Amino acid sequence: MTDDDLSAGILRRPYLLATVGSCALVFMVAFEAMAVTTIMPRVGRELDGLELYALAFAAPLATSVVGMVVAGNWADRRGPAGPLYASVVLFAAGLLVAGTALSMPVFVGGRFVQGLGGGAMTVALYVMIARAYPARLHAKMFAAFAAVWVVPSMVGPFAAGVVAELVGWHWVFLGVVVLVVPALAMTVLALRQMRGPADGGAAAASPPAVPWKLGRIGWAVLAGVAVLALNLSGQVPVAGWVLALGALIVSLFAARPLLPPGTLTAGHGLPSVILLRGLVAAAFFGAEVYLPYLLTERYGFSPAFAGLAMTGSALAWATTSGIQGRWGARISNAAAIRTGTSVVLAVLLLELAAVLFAWPPLPAIICWTFGGAGMGLMFPRLSTMTIGLSEPDAQGFNSSALSISDSIGSALALAMAGMIFNLLAAGYGFAGVFGLTAVIAVAGLLVSPRATTVAAGSRTAVLAGR
Repeated sequence: MTDDDLSAGILRRPYLLATVGSCALVFMVAFEAMAVTTIMPRVGRELDGLELYALAFAAPLATSVVGMVVAGNWADRRGPAGPLYASVVLFAAGLLVAGTALSMPVFVGGRFVQGLGGGAMTVALYVMIARAYPARLHAKMFAAFAAVWVVPSMVGPFAAGVVAELVGWHWVFLGVVVLVVPALAMTVLALRQMRGPADGGAAAASPPAVPWKLGRIGWAVLAGVAVLALNLSGQVPVAGWVLALGALIVSLFAARPLLPPGTLTAGHGLPSVILLRGLVAAAFFGAEVYLPYLLTERYGFSPAFAGLAMTGSALAWATTSGIQGRWGARISNAAAIRTGTSVVLAVLLLELAAVLFAWPPLPAIICWTFGGAGMGLMFPRLSTMTIGLSEPDAQGFNSSALSISDSIGSALALAMAGMIFNLLAAGYGFAGVFGLTAVIAVAGLLVSPRATTVAAGSRTAVLAGR
């Protein structure tokens, strides 16, 4: 490595193409995520499938678990190139199915495929960062990923609403597919500039150090099935709650082999980092998908303006992510995590009060903006901490564990929120959702101190548990 390499930033050689390519992929995922949140109420009504509203969000989260596990194992064996290419193809295929759907079950099927690709893409990008960039640039790259959300956040929700009103919601999905070609082209260039394990070249020439973990893939499938069963349990008469409890237990049991030892019991260091990621994702995203629903159903917002109301949160997320990435050394991990979690909890409690006391929509919108700021302060920091606590041959496993915790936590929260919303639909459904997510945020606040205290030998324990 030359002196120029050591002093280079993420937008200078030799990292420029890798930065542009990976950020292009994140932009594509970000645009789709913001668009779906805005138009989902209309999709559910037009396809006569509002009872599958929560499932439409949970489906990609559940199937992404399988994509994450496969991509993590694949990346540890051969580098991130193969799983990254495959993930982009699957993601685009899912968008095509959803965008051409004429019924809600077909639409949800497209979301299944999209989740496989999206989950694999996230893990492959994390491993690419770990192997292609020096440790001093990791925080800047994760902050750059957050900053890439700025443009989709500014135009995505409003544009999705406008497109849905003028030419139909189908084109929101089909339009995103157009972004796949340039994003994939830049990714190819990015991977060609890598050297060693990052591009799979060195790894391919020698026997793989990490075998295929077929058993782990099986556990991932079981976890995904359990999450989906939990989402569908609300449609089972009489025994629905029994099925829900069983599915919840099975999903947590199946997740254990996919996570570092001690994760579900909040072990010090990396295990609590992984657990905290799942808890804060569950709290924030479990509530976020119902905010446009609240604005359109209770306050009469159009899809376009309901989407515009979400812009402030995403902008705040990107802004605080950029701040902590640039001045990360001045903000300790403990302070960033504790502050971010506290802000999210406070926002959820204020949203609950806004629903219960029938406040006008403006306070709810402003509160959610602060919620995005809290997430931006802590979310990239959790990613950086995970990479920093990972040995090279565990980067794929730990990156997939972080994403799995994120996805399973969000999917379980969405499932429980959907059941509570349907049970309390007579005016109190939204209050039930915000109440549930506030309780989850309290759990995250209790776990946060353990995430920044590393037990002796924690890395060795994590590797031994693989």
